[in-house]
Amino acid sequence: MEKATETEKMANEAIPLDEKDKAILRLLQADAKITVREIATKIHLSTTPVHERIKRMEDTGVILRYATLVDHSKVRKGLMAICYVSLKEHNKRSGARFIKTIQELPEVVECYIISGEFDFMLKVVADNMDDYYDFHVNKLGQVENIGQVQSTFVMGVIKQTYQQIR
Repeated sequence: MEKATETEKMANEAIPLDEKDKAILRLLQADAKITVREIATKIHLSTTPVHERIKRMEDTGVILRYATLVDHSKVRKGLMAICYVSLKEHNKRSGARFIKTIQELPEVVECYIISGEFDFMLKVVADNMDDYYDFHVNKLGQVENIGQVQSTFVMGVIKQTYQQIR
């Protein structure tokens, strides 16, 4: 087995966060457009240490990126499906090919490796059922090495949050 590089080791290590770091993360998770000055006021620090803490969390990978959350129904992506996918072959090469292909499909907005009967769980958005059918048959259905696909359609969203630091 190959030795992990220092960068790989750091990428997998938990980064120690104090209460001020967690407070900054909570504020950024609630509103990524909040200014450093507003954060500083709310957590009772000056702007320089707040900026330095944010920069450290970005550099160490605690903060991966800033994103805009979109109401799918308002941008004509009103159908959401959860697709459970199992592969025929379970080896590194075929798994990597599947993952590379899924990353290129714009309809797939999230993909998870899962345990159980299926290997992957995909969150898919589409305009409507016809659009989803086209995706299922002409894109997902053409992906090499798929054994089984089970689709479940989301009828409503009760809770959707990206706030992981409480």
